Amino acid sequence: MIIVLKPHATREVATELLDHIESCGLKPLYMPGEERVVLGALGDERKLSKLQLESHPLVESVKPILAPYKLVSRELHAENSIVNIGQVPVGGEGFVVIAGPCAIESRDQLFQTAQAAKGAGAACMRGGAFKPRTSPYSFQGLGLEGLKLLAEVSAELRLPAVTEVVEVADIEAVETYAAAFQVGARNMQNFRLLRELGQCKKPVVLKRGMAATIEDWLLAAEYVLAQGNPNVVLCERGIKTFETATRYTLDLNAIPLIKQRTHLPVIVDPSHGTGIRELVAPMAKAAIACGADGIIVETHHKPAEALSDGKQSLTPQQFSEMMGELKRFVEAAGRTVVTSEQ
Repeated sequence: MIIVLKPHATREVATELLDHIESCGLKPLYMPGEERVVLGALGDERKLSKLQLESHPLVESVKPILAPYKLVSRELHAENSIVNIGQVPVGGEGFVVIAGPCAIESRDQLFQTAQAAKGAGAACMRGGAFKPRTSPYSFQGLGLEGLKLLAEVSAELRLPAVTEVVEVADIEAVETYAAAFQVGARNMQNFRLLRELGQCKKPVVLKRGMAATIEDWLLAAEYVLAQGNPNVVLCERGIKTFETATRYTLDLNAIPLIKQRTHLPVIVDPSHGTGIRELVAPMAKAAIACGADGIIVETHHKPAEALSDGKQSLTPQQFSEMMGELKRFVEAAGRTVVTSEQ
């Protein structure tokens, strides 16, 4: 529920109403604006109906939040949110590129790949220490050793690092060594994991599940925000369809739709979305055109030797060439490429 106060309502009045909302077993929200103070009440609809704030002399209007996701919705938060990964802002007028290997294999592999990515214009690095794989016999990542390598290279190159967290037990370690959590497609509806991440301060890059609807995805984000962490970046990474020519179908029409429904920034993963390195650059350009706030791309200094996702990983030269092409698209969209030095 959204409660808009009259212009002359004081902070004391707002506090009184917030206390009343909380006393009814609801979650109160205080959102002061330039012209109006807006309050929010979240929780059981039966309790909401008993608030009866319409008759309060300093309440201008009371409106229900129609979307099932409340904190994520533009109904409650009209302005675009900006989420900082380290010192790198995601959202706003900038366009962010996150790049690095799918899996951390060694210090040399991670450093060479990340250094080349930064040199070409990437603002953040990615690298998986824990790798949930379809086959139990595939490389599963270096675990804690990989996280330590990630932190070391991140500090040396001054590139904030994003890495996947796959279970609740690993949250503390990932929070210690990385600038942001990534929740993979398989874990998008791991609600216990989402709740625990909601109690952390660092950003969460929430990938769309491979068979998830947009509403499913936004409700997953709501789990994080509802626990107190507003720093969520949505990531479109492709969904399963009947098409077999590509690994997944990159659902780019979801980007402008997401922008209508939520204030959260959204980035695109053209590497997982296609599974084919030759398609990464074209889909990255399309992501810019449809309004994405950034991309997350897999790169590897020697893709032919990669232990994970080599087929979709760009070489340093291919990544550099793509970045040169992307800058023109970003400028045409009226935005600027965010650098790691900003």
